[in-house]
Amino acid sequence: MRRSIAVAVAVAWLLSGHLAWAQKDEAKEHAELAKALSAAKISLQTGLSASASAGTPISAKYEVEDGKLQLSVYTMKGAALSEVIVDHGTGKVAKTEAITSGDDLTAAKAQSEAMAKAKRSLRAVADQAAKENKGYRVVSVTPALKEGHPVAEVTLVKGGEFKAVSEKLD
Repeated sequence: MRRSIAVAVAVAWLLSGHLAWAQKDEAKEHAELAKALSAAKISLQTGLSASASAGTPISAKYEVEDGKLQLSVYTMKGAALSEVIVDHGTGKVAKTEAITSGDDLTAAKAQSEAMAKAKRSLRAVADQAAKENKGYRVVSVTPALKEGHPVAEVTLVKGGEFKAVSEKLD
């Protein structure tokens, strides 16, 4: 009995350490992104519209990749999945690359499954979230299925303050 309590305490301690580490990592990423966004001339919604030439947008996010800000939009066209990089200064497609393996493919498949059931576009959902959260900028929109219904998690930022809202897609 004593041993199982000790093991439970050790596991809880280890897990809480990982949670704290993940929270610190997320806080660092948020701070880095909030600072980098000052260079972005276009909204995420404009990026969604620009990427439509490569297919239906299934997710989008501003992120800092290798120390540089980028706007990444996943798209689907038939069974083909792609990552479209939209120039955050001009709003033009800078690069399109097929998604064929790894975590990106897993995420894109789940997102395409959610969007296949959606009746609203990601652009419409992002516009609504921005309208309802005055002064905030949309920095990501990611669909998922929750209890069989498509929803989009929308992340917004104002200064260094991040918030997430959930919007129905059906």
